[in-house]
Amino acid sequence: MPCPSATLTVWASAWLAGAAAPDDVLDALAPWAQLHEVHAADDTTAEAASLPTLASRPTTLTFLFAAMRRSAPRSPARLVLPAPGDVRGLPGPGVFSREATAAGEGVLFPEVNLATGGLGIVPTPVVDGVLRWTVYPVPDPGPVPEYVAVSQAERDLREQVRQSASVLTDLGVARHRPGVREEIAAALRARPESRWPDGMPGQPLRVLQQADEVSAILAAALLDDPGGALSASAASARREALRPLETAVRVARRAAVAEAVRVLAPA
Repeated sequence: MPCPSATLTVWASAWLAGAAAPDDVLDALAPWAQLHEVHAADDTTAEAASLPTLASRPTTLTFLFAAMRRSAPRSPARLVLPAPGDVRGLPGPGVFSREATAAGEGVLFPEVNLATGGLGIVPTPVVDGVLRWTVYPVPDPGPVPEYVAVSQAERDLREQVRQSASVLTDLGVARHRPGVREEIAAALRARPESRWPDGMPGQPLRVLQQADEVSAILAAALLDDPGGALSASAASARREALRPLETAVRVARRAAVAEAVRVLAPA
């Protein structure tokens, strides 16, 4: 499903470039949780960014935005969507990379005017309705990630959907769990409303919507079958068969967000 890090990456980049107001960023993030908490991961980052540590009372997104403004990023924000075995876009080994991989997402500011060198932000649900944003130091931003044109990512996603259609049929997802189509439709209806800045380019928006739809299908296909309809080996085979489609969704989202940032916050 859509990820809050994509929302923050696009909106923060637009705001820092003067193309959006702080209140607009807050409004865009509001659907993700009733309450947003902000912490720094360690004492050094807390002091550099003027944010509380995890041992202190959390602060709000307003203070996170103030920290972003003070850090004066010298390059646009970067969306990272790592997974085990696919760490493209991460800065290298470190606490941010580890936590972003565990969460499956994060936002990286590779170069900031702070002693930390760079900053990484990872959202994690705490309890129902509460989302915690933790700010990590990124001493070495690592190499510039490979460029993937959004048009290429869109074509690859569509092709991977076509290739996976027969896999989904062979796996008999609908046969094992009647009502799966209704589950997918309900998941799409329940997703947080994605709001984007004025001037959001059409193709990235379309690709993000397609990625959301495919992600909902994947979530239904990978859900454990009630009653143990599939054996452990069959469930493992199903996940392996659909892994290329999961990768295509991540690549498409990264490419779409990168293109949106390029248009809304040109370097």
